[in-house]
Amino acid sequence: MQDRTLGELAAYVEGQVVGDPNVVIRSAGTLGRAKEGDISFLVNRKYQKQLRTTKASAVIVGKDTTEAAVPLLIAEDPYYAFMQIMVLLHGHRKHKKVGISPRSSISDSAKVGVDCHIHDFVVIADEAKIGDGCIIYPSVYIGQGVEIGNDSIIYPNVTMYDGCKIGSRVIINANSTIGEDGFGYASHKGVHHKIPQIGGVVIEDDVEIGACCGIERGTLGDTIIGQGSKLGDLVTIGHGAKIGPYCLLVAQVGIAGSTTLGHHCVVAGQVGIVGHINIGNNVTIAAQAGVVNSIPDGQVVLGAPAIEASQGRRAYSMIQYLPEMRQNIRNLQGLIGQLTSSAGPDSEKSSEQ
Repeated sequence: MQDRTLGELAAYVEGQVVGDPNVVIRSAGTLGRAKEGDISFLVNRKYQKQLRTTKASAVIVGKDTTEAAVPLLIAEDPYYAFMQIMVLLHGHRKHKKVGISPRSSISDSAKVGVDCHIHDFVVIADEAKIGDGCIIYPSVYIGQGVEIGNDSIIYPNVTMYDGCKIGSRVIINANSTIGEDGFGYASHKGVHHKIPQIGGVVIEDDVEIGACCGIERGTLGDTIIGQGSKLGDLVTIGHGAKIGPYCLLVAQVGIAGSTTLGHHCVVAGQVGIVGHINIGNNVTIAAQAGVVNSIPDGQVVLGAPAIEASQGRRAYSMIQYLPEMRQNIRNLQGLIGQLTSSAGPDSEKSSEQ
C-alpha cells in the first residue's frame, strides 16, 4: 500500500479536485466509517447528508455534487473511480509463488503452461491443458481433457469434471463444482432412471464463480457461462443453461436446465428461474423472485410469480390490507342481505308491476 495525494488520484482516474489536492490518502472507507486519511464515495443519493459529517479526508462524487465539508474528487463514474483507486492503493490478492508442488499429481499426458503455480494435493488428470500463469490451490481436481486458459485462479477444493473448458482470467472460488451431471432422470413405473449427460461446460473469459457453486454439464449441448459474467456464492446453473455475457447472479440463485439469459442481466439473491424459458437482454430480477415465464428485453420484474415491477409493487402493497378488505366485503354482503330481507316479497311484486 502506498500513500497518494488526492491530486494524484484525480489524475489517475481522470477526475477533478474541488478543494485541497495535497490531502494524503492512505486507504478507503464508507462515508459513515471513514477516518482521516481515507477516501470515500457517494453513489446512492440517500447518503448525501453524510457529506456534512463524514470523517473521510476526501469523497469521490459525480458531477452533480460540488459542495461538501471535505475535499471532493469529481468523476464521470464515481463507483468505477472508487474501484480504480482501491486497486491502486491496495491491489488484488497476492498469490504465493510455489512452482509445481512435488505433492501434486499431474498426469504425464497433461500439459501445464509456463509460470504456473500448482499447490499441494492438486490432481490433474490425463490430457488436461493448463494455460500460462495459472494459480491452482490445494486439493483441486482437474478431470480428463479439461482445458483452462491463461492467468486463471482456481481456489481450494474446486472440482472440474472431464471435458470442461475454462477461459482465461477466470476465477473459481473454493468448493465449487464444474461439470457435474445434470439433474436428468426418466421416471418409468415409479422408478427414476438416470439419463447420461454427454454435454459439457464452457466458462468463457473473465468469469468469476463464487464459493460452493454448482455448474451442471448439459444433457446434449453445453452449459455456457458468458464472458465477463460474475456468479455469487451458492449459485446453481442447470444442465444446458446459457448465461449471456456480463451478467450478475447474486448469491443463492438457481437456474433450471435449458434456460437462456441474455447479456447484462442482473439476478438478485435467492431468485429461482424455471427451465426452458428465455430471459432477454438487460433484464433485472429482484430478490427472491420466482420466474416462471420468459421475459422480454429491458424489463424489471419482482415477486413470485415474477411480474413487471411497477405492477408488482402495486399488487404487493395491497397484501397488508387484504384481511381488512375481506372483512369489509363480508360486512357489505351482510348489509345487502339485510336490505333484501327487509324489503320483503311485497316490494318485489311492486317492482315487477
